[in-house]
Amino acid sequence: MCPIRISAYDLGHMKSIVLPPSLKALLPLQMHELCQGAFYKKNERLFLTGKKPDWMFYVIAGEVTLERTGLQGESVVLQRTRLGFVSEASLKTAKYHCDGLAITDTNVIKVPITELSGALDRDPDFASRWISMLNTEVKRLRLHCERLSMKSIKDRVLHLINTEGKNGEYQVNTGLKSLAGELGVTHEALYRTLAALEKTRTIRRGEGMLTLTDKP
Repeated sequence: MCPIRISAYDLGHMKSIVLPPSLKALLPLQMHELCQGAFYKKNERLFLTGKKPDWMFYVIAGEVTLERTGLQGESVVLQRTRLGFVSEASLKTAKYHCDGLAITDTNVIKVPITELSGALDRDPDFASRWISMLNTEVKRLRLHCERLSMKSIKDRVLHLINTEGKNGEYQVNTGLKSLAGELGVTHEALYRTLAALEKTRTIRRGEGMLTLTDKP
């Protein structure tokens, strides 16, 4: 287990934070100036289990996982986010129920939870946009659960490329060990599967990229 660190270089002192278009369109105008930017180094915690939630985190670059400690002391990954909100469930809770871990250098936008909750109560148009965003996340998580239910590692890999890639290409941003964890397999098993898929020319592997070939 890596040591717990939760410090981050806070970019919030900058006078203007450029919000990504998706977040800018989602949040009410009055919320824009309340947002702050922050940078977390690899293996830093954005938040810790049991702490009071003060911020909602929107990942704009890098990758964050939600993790709990299993019965044997192992880390159990509950959610993995490369772009978008993480810890949406903390909006109406008194404490975080898991850790938020940056598994690579990560940039986020921090949105104050108290103001966000109040805006949702007051602004029905914003509440509608928020529900739509959550529905999209639920669909993504369903695909993840569907993928983990597949017995074949080959099927999981191809499902990932087809559902979360673009035009038959899937960007591996954080390395194959991290990808193996997302697929619920050992990294050794993933390496063997990728090698077999390359041998049959089902996929091509480039630098940080898995690409489906034209072969059916």
